[in-house]
Amino acid sequence: MSVTSFRELVPILQTAIGPMILISGLGLLILTMTNRLGRIIDRSRSLLDDLESNPESYVLRINREVAVLWKRARYIRTAILLACMTCFGASILIIMLFLSALTNIDLPMLLSSVFIFSMLCLSGSLIFFFIDVNLTLSALKIEMESHDKKRVILEMKGY
Repeated sequence: MSVTSFRELVPILQTAIGPMILISGLGLLILTMTNRLGRIIDRSRSLLDDLESNPESYVLRINREVAVLWKRARYIRTAILLACMTCFGASILIIMLFLSALTNIDLPMLLSSVFIFSMLCLSGSLIFFFIDVNLTLSALKIEMESHDKKRVILEMKGY
């Protein structure tokens, strides 16, 4: 059925709303991920800025923490890439929905494949995002270990 009137176009528009809502939600997810990436980069820069002027024990802790931050940055970059691929897949899906209706070509397998690909990318993105959140705790643990050592030293000195 080729689209010849507005009444025939309405069901196609209704079908395209789902992928459009997905794109809107993905925008917020990508915003969250890019904010996390920015914080990772800012924290790395602040740790590395005064590295040479500190004692060796402090430098070793900073190097451990920066290694975790580097790992986090790679995971969040992969999560952002997969989220962007999900957006791309949803955009292609919308275009294909309209083209299949306008040209009277039935593409159920291709449409299903694009949708499944998009959902797999979204799932992968969320997995990498979750890994990043868990690694945040690793970096915090390194910092807490340093504070615990300082606390023990101060207690030994009688403070």
